[in-house]
Amino acid sequence: MRQGAGREEGTITVMTIGFLLFLGLLSVVVINSSAAFLQRQQLDNVADGAARSAADGLSREAFYRRGEVELDASQARQLVDDYVNSPGTRIALVRATGDRVQVRLERSVGLALVPPGWQSRTTIVSEATAELRTTQ
Repeated sequence: MRQGAGREEGTITVMTIGFLLFLGLLSVVVINSSAAFLQRQQLDNVADGAARSAADGLSREAFYRRGEVELDASQARQLVDDYVNSPGTRIALVRATGDRVQVRLERSVGLALVPPGWQSRTTIVSEATAELRTTQ
């Protein structure tokens, strides 16, 4: 029996080290994904505001001459440019079709904890759509 007991020495140390490594990696994933989630919520707010701002780009010519509600694509793009003044935020897409405008923003964010071999930055993306309507 003594010989069997000698073989088990140190196994709890290996299990403890493995468990601590697992907890460390889990902590890294949770902290980084929480930080990226909060950044994405902020980017969602900016994209929503930019889409609403771009929806103000009513083509006055189409409205006053023909009575149609139509967005002016160049004015919508300018309104989005004016609204999005966050450093590091890139306007990937502004599409105005008829009475709708779609905005897509991208931002590169740094990760809070970076284990060896992992990338230190990631890109988050947010899209928003707004529609211009007249009240009747």
